[in-house]
Amino acid sequence: MVERNGRSQGASKQSRIAWSPRSLAGQVFAVQVVVVVLLVLGAILALVLESRSASDREARNRSVGVAEAFAHSPGLVAALKTPSPSTILQPITEATRKDAGVDFIVVMDTHGIRYTHPLPDRIGKRFVGTIGPSLAGQIYTESVHGPLGHEVQAVVPVKAPDGSVVGLVSAGLKVKNVTSAGNRQLPVILGTGAAALAIATTGTALTTRRLKRQTRGLGPAEMTRMYEHHDAVLHAVREGVVIVGQDGRLVLANDEAKELLGLPADAEGRHVADLDHLDPLTAELLLSGREATDEVHRSGARLLVVNQRPTDRHSGAMGSVATIRDSTELMAVSGKAEAAGKRLALLYEAGTGIGATLDVVRTAEEMANVAVPGLADFVTVDLADPVLRGDEPAGGAIELRRVAIEGIDEDYPFYPRGELINFVPSTPQAQGFDSGLSQVVPDLSVAHGWQAQDPWWTGRVLDYGVHSLITTPLKARGIILGVANFWRSQKPEPFDDEDLSLAEELVARAAVSIDNARRYTREHAMAVTLQRSLLPRALPDQSALEVAHRYLPAQSGVSGDWFDVIPLPGSRVAVVVGDVVGHGLHAAATMGRLRTAVHNFAALDLAPDELLAHLDELVDRIDQEESNGSTGTGVSGATCLYAIYDPVTRLCTIGRAGHPAPALVRPDGSVDFPDLPVGPPLGAGGAPFETAEVYLPEGTQIVLYTDGLIEDRSRDFDVGMELLRDVLAQRRRGPEENCQAIIDALLPARPQDDVALLIARTQVIAPENIVEREVPIDPAAVADLRAWTTATLEAWDLGDLVFSTELILSELVTNAIRYGSPPVRVRLLRDRALICEVSDGSSTAPHLRYAATTDEGGRGLFLVAQLTTHWGTRYFPRGKVIWAEQALPAPTVAELGVPDLAERTTPVLGS
Repeated sequence: MVERNGRSQGASKQSRIAWSPRSLAGQVFAVQVVVVVLLVLGAILALVLESRSASDREARNRSVGVAEAFAHSPGLVAALKTPSPSTILQPITEATRKDAGVDFIVVMDTHGIRYTHPLPDRIGKRFVGTIGPSLAGQIYTESVHGPLGHEVQAVVPVKAPDGSVVGLVSAGLKVKNVTSAGNRQLPVILGTGAAALAIATTGTALTTRRLKRQTRGLGPAEMTRMYEHHDAVLHAVREGVVIVGQDGRLVLANDEAKELLGLPADAEGRHVADLDHLDPLTAELLLSGREATDEVHRSGARLLVVNQRPTDRHSGAMGSVATIRDSTELMAVSGKAEAAGKRLALLYEAGTGIGATLDVVRTAEEMANVAVPGLADFVTVDLADPVLRGDEPAGGAIELRRVAIEGIDEDYPFYPRGELINFVPSTPQAQGFDSGLSQVVPDLSVAHGWQAQDPWWTGRVLDYGVHSLITTPLKARGIILGVANFWRSQKPEPFDDEDLSLAEELVARAAVSIDNARRYTREHAMAVTLQRSLLPRALPDQSALEVAHRYLPAQSGVSGDWFDVIPLPGSRVAVVVGDVVGHGLHAAATMGRLRTAVHNFAALDLAPDELLAHLDELVDRIDQEESNGSTGTGVSGATCLYAIYDPVTRLCTIGRAGHPAPALVRPDGSVDFPDLPVGPPLGAGGAPFETAEVYLPEGTQIVLYTDGLIEDRSRDFDVGMELLRDVLAQRRRGPEENCQAIIDALLPARPQDDVALLIARTQVIAPENIVEREVPIDPAAVADLRAWTTATLEAWDLGDLVFSTELILSELVTNAIRYGSPPVRVRLLRDRALICEVSDGSSTAPHLRYAATTDEGGRGLFLVAQLTTHWGTRYFPRGKVIWAEQALPAPTVAELGVPDLAERTTPVLGS
């Protein structure tokens, strides 16, 4: 048993060892069989699914084809417009349905109401399905549950000749019919699968390898999809596709290519050279096989853009493929787009380039510059003369001033700039100015109305080659300011409606800017006139100072700068310069009030510190009144410098309220800025004002100015002061030359702030024209004084004034002895007038009164007032001075070498 068992176990082991290779091969085979079976089953399943998918697709394609064919059938649109479409269409649709092999064809209106149906009771009812996309012009397929059951249907729009949707057509199949068609194919599929199973085990690898080589790795679905995409793209693109073989035969041409090239339906397979309707140059390109990029070829009235490449870049053995697109409309549209782009660019340039300044002439020149050469070869602008002055044009004759000419050539044949042209009524300019409408002259050679203006000038224009004209009135706010003329010479085509529209847009923009500049000119002129009326028109007659001055208004308008020269008693002269902060009429009006106040305070012969104190109170009062009033506008601030020069003592007493210090140009040419006490600006209050006395040798120039001269956005105050010093120290000049040199060196052409500049060169009264003496406090001294006066006047050749002068001095000295206090002094000055001064230590001033007939006294000052041209009282720290002036005889004035008053009067507003 043991032995038997041992053999049995060994045999079993050997048996297992012997069967292992076959078992392995069987397992491998089984695995292969199983794999093949699974592959076959999978293939069968895939084929079943593909069959059903193809059946469903075929059903949809058939539905779309039937519906689309019926929708495009002749007479359908007319039948839909009849009163009873169902009567006409029901028998037709049923016959068509049976012939086409579909389950239903339904015709409906745009609301989905059926006109036809296989079930007549469904006619007139709403269609079951989606009609929205088809109303928008699309073909729509879907699966729905309709009257016939589960259906696959397509909805196609019926379009009228104008492209509008007037009805809908739906065709389809029942799903069960589609499914049964697929089921009928199942036995064939299973048989095919069995046959495939038989050969699959031996040919799997070869077939797979061959398929991969043939399809380049693509499966059936991918191949089908690629074909469908290729077919759809080939027939749907708006570009023509042409494939030419190596032998020159047409391999393929899609529908677009046939239409663009005019190819017959049987063109494919024929030699390209045999296609009669093909353009020779295009045929030559297709046969050459060369590469082409965006070459333009003609095909009848079309312009075609052709691109061509070889189908095999390496060998070229497969011929070439060309794409063709119609660029006729594109070129037309691109031409219009290019013209529109140029027009927009021109208008943009006009928006940025016209109206950059508030100058009428400059604005007209800017418009002319923009229009050349984009719109016209030459542009001339003519404006009415009142417009240049800021006024509105008046009615009457058409007289316009030529203010701008711009062209492609400087040698133009038109009226020159600045010419005043009187246009005759027949000219386009006169007609446009009268009517306010643009005038277009396509051909100037036959424009007899225009030629009537001036045959010689118009002949020159025609000879130059100018052939077309647009005249457009410059109109703003209903006011016609002038005309703009657009001339064309080099461009051969005349002006058209597009050019007219562009010209009117340019002129409309320019007219607004010109009108703004005109109104600015008027308002600025009015404001400047107001300010100039507030400034001194002429400097007063005096002998102490030789004065030169400048006033430059700001570019932005009037401001509050002013200056003045005020004669004072005793041959003294006060000079003043001030600045009201701000611009505009308010600043100018405030300046006028302050200037008037300075004159009034100067008439009281106040010292500079006292005058500034009174002026400060006035500014503070004005500020309070205006701030509390309805305007709510106070004085923003003001500065002032007031100086009194005495030609006898050569002392200049200066006080300033927040104003820059004057520059002093010494007779030796040195320049310095005296260290003067600075008071607060007017209206600021606070510290009291102070004065300083500066000794000025004869010939010293006092330079007074406002801060606009030395301050600027581009430089600091100290830099401006040094520039002023450098200009004054360059060389010795007179006041007038120094004024101009300072303006040229320190100011731009159009200053941002207004500037007042006054330069006064000091003069002195010669010692021989001054006599004085002290008078004892004794009435008897008056007799001796009269004798001294007589001798002095005889020495001065003023014998005609002896009697009146004796009477004046007798009265004044007698009053000083009676009512004043010592010391009593008398001074006679011979200047432009004879000045008598009597001073004493009392501050009590006499008063002029009218004495009654019974009064014994009180007539002295009355006599003094009658015998003199001016008289008055001024005070000093230790008393007072009563003065009186008498006019000198004319010959005496000439002998003294003093210019006459008319000769000494200088206009203030110079240069």
